[in-house]
Amino acid sequence: MVRNYRFKTKPYEHQLVALEKSWDKEEYAYFMEMGTGKSKVLIDNIAMLYDKGKINAAMIIAPKGVYRNWLSSEIPTHLPSHIQYKSVLWTALTSKTKDKEYQSLFETDYNLHIFIMNVEALSTPKGLTFARKFLSCHNTLIAVDESTTIKTPRAARTKNIVGIASLAKYRRILTGSPVTKSPLDLYTQCKFLNEDLLGFASYYSFQNRYACMVDKWFGGRKVSIVKSYQRLDELSKIIEQFSYRVLKEDCLDLPDKIYIKREIELTKEQIKLYQSMKLIAMAALNGKTAKAPHVLTQLMRLHQITCGHLTTESGEIVDIENNRLNELMEILEEVEGKVIIWSFYTHDIRKISAIVKKTYGENSIVEYYGKTESEIRQESIEKFQDPRSPVRFFVGNPQTGGYGITLTAASTVIYYSNGYDLEKRLQSEDRAHRIGQKKSVTYIDLIAEKTVDEKIVKALRKKINIASEVLGEELRDWI
Repeated sequence: MVRNYRFKTKPYEHQLVALEKSWDKEEYAYFMEMGTGKSKVLIDNIAMLYDKGKINAAMIIAPKGVYRNWLSSEIPTHLPSHIQYKSVLWTALTSKTKDKEYQSLFETDYNLHIFIMNVEALSTPKGLTFARKFLSCHNTLIAVDESTTIKTPRAARTKNIVGIASLAKYRRILTGSPVTKSPLDLYTQCKFLNEDLLGFASYYSFQNRYACMVDKWFGGRKVSIVKSYQRLDELSKIIEQFSYRVLKEDCLDLPDKIYIKREIELTKEQIKLYQSMKLIAMAALNGKTAKAPHVLTQLMRLHQITCGHLTTESGEIVDIENNRLNELMEILEEVEGKVIIWSFYTHDIRKISAIVKKTYGENSIVEYYGKTESEIRQESIEKFQDPRSPVRFFVGNPQTGGYGITLTAASTVIYYSNGYDLEKRLQSEDRAHRIGQKKSVTYIDLIAEKTVDEKIVKALRKKINIASEVLGEELRDWI
C-alpha cells in the first residue's frame, strides 16, 4: 500500500517507514525531529485512510504560530491531487462569510473535510462545542501538532482535547521533542491517543511508577516534587509500540538546508501602532521618490513594531505588548540540541538572553553582538561548540556574528528577526552550514503575517537585497 501510493510530493525513506508503521493504526505518535517532514507524513496518512474509505474528515489542532501554515502551505503542497477536499480554518472572529465556511464542513458530499484549529481555541466553550460537533458528524482522524502543548494534565485545553479525542476513529500526535522537561510529559499526550495505552488509571499512578517524589515545604504548604526518575527503559519500550522516532542525523537523504516559518499574531496594541505608522510612512512618500536612507527608516519603524518595540525620536526604546518572545520559547521546547538565535535588534537580544537564562539556567546561553567584549567573543564560541558545555543557545546579530565564525554545534537556526541586507542573511546561515556540520540545518523564521516583516523574509529567501533594490514607488507595495 505505502510504497505504491500515488504521492503528490516524493517522500523520503524515513517518511515511508513512518507510514508503513502507522497508516492504518487507530492511534500513533510521530516523534520526528523538526525538519524531518512530519507534517507531510500526517497528510499522506490522512489521504491513505480517505482513499480506503476509513475516514471522510480530518481535524488538525496546532499552536497559533503553526496552524495557519497547514491551510496555506502544507495541505496544498502535499495532499495528493486526486483527492477533492475543502479545508476551513478556525478564527475567533465571526462573519457571514466565515459562518458559510463552517457550514460547508457539514455538507453531504464526497469531499475530504479538513478542519484546522489553534490549540488555544479548545480552551473556549465556543471552540470546544464546534470541535465536538465536527467530530460527531464525521468519521475523523484527529491530530495534535506539537503535542507537548497538551502535556499539562490540569490545563483546561489539555482536559478538553483529551476529552474529545475518543469521538475520532483515528488519533495522531506529532512532535519533535515529546519530553521537554520530564518523562512525565508523555502521560496526557499518550492519553489523548488512547486512555489504555500506558496502562495507568491516573496521572498520579503513572508518576509514582516512573518518578521518585519527595515532599517539600514552600510558604507553609507541603508540595510533592520530583527527586529522580526510574524505570525509564520500561517506559521507552511501551512508547515504542505505538510511535516512530527519527532525528535529522538518521535521515541520509534530507536536503542540506530546510526552511520553516512560524507565524506571529500581532497584538491589538501592535495593530493600532502599525496602522498609524503606515499612514505616516505613506504620507512621507507621497508625491516624491524617496532616497534609500529614508526608505529604510520607514521600513525599520514598521519592522520594530512587529518585533515588539519602537525607538522614539528621542532615542528611547519603548516596549510593545507582543507574542514573538512566547513563540520563540515554544520553539525552543520543540527542538533538539544546540540552537543559534539571530536577532536584528540589540534590544531583543537582551530580552531573549534574559528569558532563556530564567528558563534554562544562567549558563545555558552566550551572547555575541556589537557590545560583546572582544576577549569574551572567542570564549563564547568555544563554549557553544563544546558538546560537554552547558551552553545550549547562542544569541547574536548577523551584523556582528554573521561573519567568519564556526557554529556547527547547532543544526537549528532561528531568525527572531531579519535585517534588510541579503549578504548578512546568507553569511549568518552559513555559520552552521559549513565544513564540520554533519546534519541538515533547519532555518526557522518568525514572521508577523501581512506586514513588512513577512515581505522582508520572502525577499531574502528569493535572494533579493532589500537595502539596494527596494526604493521609491516599490516601497508603497511593501508598506
